[in-house]
Amino acid sequence: MSEQKIPKKVLEDAIVQQLKMVYDPEIPVDIYNLGLVYDIDIDNDNNVKILMTLTAPNCPVADSLPEEVKTRVKATHGVKDVDVELTFDPPWSKDFLSDEAKLMLGMM
Repeated sequence: MSEQKIPKKVLEDAIVQQLKMVYDPEIPVDIYNLGLVYDIDIDNDNNVKILMTLTAPNCPVADSLPEEVKTRVKATHGVKDVDVELTFDPPWSKDFLSDEAKLMLGMM
């Protein structure tokens, strides 16, 4: 008996919930609302590729944060494998903050 296929939208929503539990150590907002996650790509086999950035190239968690993202996303029910790619193009700026993050940071 084969496993029931999880719709991509349902899987993506579950991944976003996992990403919202990962926090930048310097800013008290999760990485998803900070706008650090540029893309979530899910292939037909439920392999996930996350394209993300950091608030700065010399961020003290440059090694550990992508690993935390990979671990959390891989723990999501239905995800087969995870690849996390860091990019600094475009560089992160406060313009990427979600309205929720702006509210949390007193910017609205």
